Amino acid sequence: MNNQLPVAIVGGGPVALAAAAQLVQRNLPFVLFEKGPNVGASVLSWKHVRMFSTWEFNIDPAAKELLLESGWIAPNPNDLPTGHDLVELYLKPLSQLGSIKPNLFLNAEVTAVYRKDMDKMKTLGREKAPFILEYNQDGMTGKVEASAVIDATGTWLSSNPMTASGKISSGELKYGEHIRYGIPDILDADYRKYAGKNVAVIGSGHSAIQSLILLHQLQQHEAQTQIHWILRKQQVDEAFGGGENDGLLARGELGLKANRFVHEGKVEVHTPFLVQEVRQDHGTRKLTLIGQQSGEQAEIPHLDEIIVATGSRPDFSFLSELRYTTDSAIECVPQLANLIDPNIHSCGTVRPHGEAELQQPEKNLYIVGAKSYGRAPTFLLATGYEQVRSVVAALAGDFVAAREVKLKLPQTGVCSVSKKRSISVQAATGCCGPTVPASGCGPKSC
Repeated sequence: MNNQLPVAIVGGGPVALAAAAQLVQRNLPFVLFEKGPNVGASVLSWKHVRMFSTWEFNIDPAAKELLLESGWIAPNPNDLPTGHDLVELYLKPLSQLGSIKPNLFLNAEVTAVYRKDMDKMKTLGREKAPFILEYNQDGMTGKVEASAVIDATGTWLSSNPMTASGKISSGELKYGEHIRYGIPDILDADYRKYAGKNVAVIGSGHSAIQSLILLHQLQQHEAQTQIHWILRKQQVDEAFGGGENDGLLARGELGLKANRFVHEGKVEVHTPFLVQEVRQDHGTRKLTLIGQQSGEQAEIPHLDEIIVATGSRPDFSFLSELRYTTDSAIECVPQLANLIDPNIHSCGTVRPHGEAELQQPEKNLYIVGAKSYGRAPTFLLATGYEQVRSVVAALAGDFVAAREVKLKLPQTGVCSVSKKRSISVQAATGCCGPTVPASGCGPKSC
């Protein structure tokens, strides 16, 4: 690697800043591009959500060491941070360190990455050519050369549509003012939007359950609020998770709460319901979801607002002139596919992995963090921290450290393996081993 050029980190979230901290410790130059106005911009979109995992699992060891040297006081390792806490108490102080701050490009969206004077097809001399990153910052365009690229952009800002087909419908585009993605701030900033309204939540993961719980709390103050839960699963019980057996108590409690709301009749459940379209009654301005239920055409009418929590997907558009590969179904790093494919097993776990598994056909290009998991709803910050530790070690030429990948995570409390595909016990150690579903620490980007 040409150490005269910096390593370029794309993204400004926890894993991206962990990569920066690792590079500082290895005395490698770097630049970091965050398209938001501050680090952790995506995290702040769910700042009101309390994470399932404690601070112990949410702080990168290299970042912690740098922060402690500056006089930073670490949060209680046993406390559960909110998204706001994660940014204010950890990411912002880290970004202000003298070894990191001068290398940050904020309000800077990377629009293209390619090899200097080479398109994707050219091979001769490719590995020696530097990367070029083009970016827009505050209305101006710029370019920078880099020796390596670490893509830690995550997937949180690329939400899946509401339809079962995975393709955004015309109605979803047309009536977007009544449709929100992720986890709205229902009890504060978005209170009036949902108070007393007929609201549908689409999705079966922890983000959906988070919104259901917030809506239920709203319902206690605004009795007219009606809640619909729309899932593709055959049975609603499949969405409740490990409960008391979950190694992360807060996540287990989330499933238990959802279970209680459903059985108390506080939430009207529609499952399996496969959404196809949304339309509006122009007289009442109410929304109707059109779909299939039990093989028949079905409708859920009279809705005021819709919350879509159907997961997210990676955006590779700015990498189009680089040679990268993804699994054809999950869009994850290929070597992770069999370990995180929800079609194979339900526990959403993955064995510890690092630079060797994350290598791309394009030398010194690495896709890390939640984006390395593609569309799979499974990721934990500690996994991303270990990924970038290994990647940076390899970039520094320390291949022994790069391959010494170790990770200790809590149990999920659930695990089932499909009989449709054969997986060896050794290859699937993550399935019943110590890892957790992604929203186990917060929304997927955690």
